[in-house]
Amino acid sequence: MKTDAIRGKTFRWTFTDGPMAKRTFEHSFEHKGSVTFRSIDGDTKGKPTEIGKYELAQVSATVCALSYLSSGYTLTVILDFETHNLFAFSSNEKAMSLQHGTFEEITAVHPRKHSIKDAKTPTQSQDP
Repeated sequence: MKTDAIRGKTFRWTFTDGPMAKRTFEHSFEHKGSVTFRSIDGDTKGKPTEIGKYELAQVSATVCALSYLSSGYTLTVILDFETHNLFAFSSNEKAMSLQHGTFEEITAVHPRKHSIKDAKTPTQSQDP
């Protein structure tokens, strides 16, 4: 089984600008290489959506880039594990946008900041 810095972990991403400003999404990166995400805002929490595959590249010891396709859009996100900032690009054939935000790893009991220094390989491509 392949491994990477986010596989088997759940994160909360909160966007500070762009189309998703002030919204928070939970992303669970499964051991099998898929990702499930949902909105977790207010009383109208979103239904989980599973995407069969994501791609990840280790940019540096503390930065990774990941991308996945969903409902006609590509979402590409840069995660900086030192500052816990994220930079996201969403695009389709008609539009694209840049969004900024923050993220944290979520565990069963306590949210904690995550370090990617434990990643086993510098660059990974996820094949389901």
